[in-house]
Amino acid sequence: MLSYNKINKFNMENINVNKLHQQSLSPLERFAKFITEKVGTMGFFIIIFIWTAFWLLWNIFGPEDTRFDPYPAFVTWLFISNMIQIFLMPLIMIGQNLEARHSELRAEMHYKADIKADKSVAEIKAIMAEQTKILNAILDKLQK
Repeated sequence: MLSYNKINKFNMENINVNKLHQQSLSPLERFAKFITEKVGTMGFFIIIFIWTAFWLLWNIFGPEDTRFDPYPAFVTWLFISNMIQIFLMPLIMIGQNLEARHSELRAEMHYKADIKADKSVAEIKAIMAEQTKILNAILDKLQK
């Protein structure tokens, strides 16, 4: 007959995959993840949009003596914006890869938990079947 201890052996240790993933990151990976989290927000998009609009509008409509990149020579802004894109693209991709790795860890833990739960359910069903046989045998003896 199966015992509680036999069933309990399938219980898995509670592992916080988030902490495990965070501890596995190098300082550079933490930095890339930080950049990805901050740059990948609507707030950052709005800041860049407002800055770009200000840059362009000031240099088109601002007083001529205060324009720092006068129309049509927006070369400075184009250079800066391209450099921002060139630097942020790899950082964002690295951050996405780190998030994917984290997601894979979570999926693996869910899979292991499902396997152990299936084993536990099978053990419980076996115990219930055994108990049902015992109860039926007792009922048969009582009815005779």
